[in-house]
Amino acid sequence: MYKKLWLCGALLCTGLSYSQATNEKIESLDEVVLIDSKTEIKRENSGKVVTRITAQEIERSSGQSIPEVINRVSGIEINGTRSNDGQNLGYYVRGGRNRQVVIMVDGVQVNDASSIANDFDLRLLPLDQVAGIEIIKGASSTLYGSGAATAVINITTKEPGNKVIGLQLQSTLGTNNSQQNKDLSIARFDNAVAVSGRASGFDYQVNFSNRYSEKMSAVKSDSTNEDEEFKDDPFNKYNLYSRIGYRINEKLKFHFFGNYDKFNSSFDDAFMYQDADNNLESSQFRTGSRWEANYTNGSFIFSDSYTVLNREVTSAYPVKYDSKVYAFDAHNKFIFNQIFHTVIGVNGVLSEFNSYGIPYGETNFVQTANADEANFDIIDPYVNMVYISGWGFNFNTGARLNIHSEYGSHLVYNINPSYTHALSEGYLKALASYGTAYITPSLYQLYDPVYGNPDLKPESSGTLELGMELDWKDFRISGVYFERKTQNFVDFVTIDAENFLSQYRNIDENFTARGVEVELRAEILPDLDLTGNYTYTKAAERFALRIPTHKVNAVLGYQINDDIFSSLTYQFNDERSDSFFNSENFQNEMVLLKSYGILNYFLSYRVNENIRVFAGVDNITNESYEEIYRFTTRGRNGRIGLALNF
Repeated sequence: MYKKLWLCGALLCTGLSYSQATNEKIESLDEVVLIDSKTEIKRENSGKVVTRITAQEIERSSGQSIPEVINRVSGIEINGTRSNDGQNLGYYVRGGRNRQVVIMVDGVQVNDASSIANDFDLRLLPLDQVAGIEIIKGASSTLYGSGAATAVINITTKEPGNKVIGLQLQSTLGTNNSQQNKDLSIARFDNAVAVSGRASGFDYQVNFSNRYSEKMSAVKSDSTNEDEEFKDDPFNKYNLYSRIGYRINEKLKFHFFGNYDKFNSSFDDAFMYQDADNNLESSQFRTGSRWEANYTNGSFIFSDSYTVLNREVTSAYPVKYDSKVYAFDAHNKFIFNQIFHTVIGVNGVLSEFNSYGIPYGETNFVQTANADEANFDIIDPYVNMVYISGWGFNFNTGARLNIHSEYGSHLVYNINPSYTHALSEGYLKALASYGTAYITPSLYQLYDPVYGNPDLKPESSGTLELGMELDWKDFRISGVYFERKTQNFVDFVTIDAENFLSQYRNIDENFTARGVEVELRAEILPDLDLTGNYTYTKAAERFALRIPTHKVNAVLGYQINDDIFSSLTYQFNDERSDSFFNSENFQNEMVLLKSYGILNYFLSYRVNENIRVFAGVDNITNESYEEIYRFTTRGRNGRIGLALNF
């Protein structure tokens, strides 16, 4: 199966040499967006409110992780970012769950076919390799396939530098304390080195990074027992990335890449909230390519990746998983008369996984799920068109035929009109959209020997959005109302409580999530900027666990001079409900987690063109809170770092 697809990819790439003419150019000083249509259009002509995290914003987040940066975006709550580094992450976007979010790296979907939600683990990627992040919320299955029900997050990695040989180094040292621990010793280390360059049409890049943290327990001790102290649960991550590319001429370029990511994390018993010597080891090897040919008024792009993931859990119930995923996307972009921006493409994801466990009373692993059965393929042709009238009216629409090896064909579509009224120094935009999404059950949910259910039906949803955006001089504000209705939601259901039997089942009733997102960006004074957002989310009770009804983010940034930048960041999370298993009465019970606010400070000083130093203090007030019931969170912590560029 994979050999045939590699051959198909090679033929597509060979065919690129017949493309003609010049690069597509969009000459504009205005901000352009890509993710909502796969074509570069001015933000004012986009029918969505797209969030872009720029290279500058990433630099101003030095020493943090990708989830921490994304968690500041409106409508998004990445649960686990403020806990021990090894904590599992929950992607709660607009009242949804992990399986409703698509994560892409350089335009290609990434996921773990052996995970419960088929989701990609953002803990595997380092922030220092990222050039920018673009996020679109709402139903986006038309362009990005199964799973794109609440958001698509596209992470763009850094390009090689323009020197023949360039060297970048960055090192960060910091504390890693909970609210109760006031230890000032260094317990968190981040180090990265990158070598890259260009010469005679060739480019290359090699990146290596490592993060290590300790002195925090995953689960916190019972507050009623002050003498109880849990051991540290250290986290250790390595990342290696390499790339080589070649620009044949101004019309055609390509590159190949390979990366290896691995982390090792200790964790405690989340069932009984006890200290334990459990361990998770997760690794991925990913390789692929990208080919781009430009011709008059258009371009053709082919990208693919092949990923092997392995996870091993060492605990009282040891398990091992491995999965293989081949993903590709080939699409042609063409612009008619600068009015119609069209995309025609085909996307594919081919997945398989194996699982292993140790039966009770035995000592050796036996296979519990086999890739010969636990596999499926998704091949989706799609088309999208953006109409830009030139007098204010814009229209984005498209459709995709989801062809699944197990579930047959299913059509999804989007309709997205907008109108932009030009102002003397900006614009006022009104937008509306309706899109459908289609999510097939994961291989784990279908084939896991204990909890799997091969009779599961796919989940479907429809999302309505209504919004406004004002961009005037140095001020931008936007507001969006969203409402999503979900059918056939797949959930973990208790079948027999007395015998502890559970299984993944479709829920017959329909669920609705609705809310409002407001974003603000303003220049208060020269060199003093305020950015912020507010999110209101009202989700069905089954969805609402760990999701705040109200959430606020604010960043006040001050460029003191050309070399010094400082910022204050504040985040408020409203009360959230959570559930836990009560070992005394063997029942699941609800608990209310209190609201909290966290204040952070960051300072960066550029010594010269080659040297930058930075420092930060997180949770300045040492706020006490919980993201997950009975799990540890970070208290006041400081970090200091050095970045070199030669």
